Amino acid sequence: MESYQTNTASQPASNTTPLKGPYTYLALGDSYTIGQSVDIKDPFPYQLQNIMAIKGFNVTTPNIIAVTGWTTGDLKNAIQQAGLNQQFDFVTLLIGVNNQYQGKSQTDYRTDFVQLLTTAIGFAGGNKQKVFVLSIPDYSVTPFAASANKAKIATEIDQFNAINSDESTKAGVNYLDITPISRQAAADASLIASDGLHPSAKMYALWVQQLSVQVAGQLGK
Repeated sequence: MESYQTNTASQPASNTTPLKGPYTYLALGDSYTIGQSVDIKDPFPYQLQNIMAIKGFNVTTPNIIAVTGWTTGDLKNAIQQAGLNQQFDFVTLLIGVNNQYQGKSQTDYRTDFVQLLTTAIGFAGGNKQKVFVLSIPDYSVTPFAASANKAKIATEIDQFNAINSDESTKAGVNYLDITPISRQAAADASLIASDGLHPSAKMYALWVQQLSVQVAGQLGK
């Protein structure tokens, strides 16, 4: 279906004061990063680009390596195949839901995630503070999971998130727990995209409200 994306398009919001930058941005992930089932301007990397402009930072068009259905292993392989040899001013990483969905080993997830973190830090020029990890959303609250074992999904998502949180802390990178936001969809259908599974633009905006604070705090140093 989608291949990894580069140089697709949303223009930063206008700002009457000179913007700092430009800053380059690499987004690594899966369907939650490319924004499956939302408009091209609405995935969280593009919303982040726009809100950063409002905050006074000129972030260039995000370079995105992400495809629906990717596991950590898929992302690792795609990064190698992409052959990126540049560094970025900041990097986001959100990966793991498909490891859980496909019943992959949590031990293997930890190993892969550590390797991806090391790669992300390398893309950020070795600056751990310019890497931002997002937790895995909980899709058990979506219509897609209506007939599934919701408690099992939620428990396993928590277990995978415990791993990525632990390894992010050890690595000294930024971590943002957006899982509680994703669980608000249990009572608010507007947070789910039309496919009944993925986040809507509205949910991504809630993530970005918090993520942009972290990113601005680091870019402003």
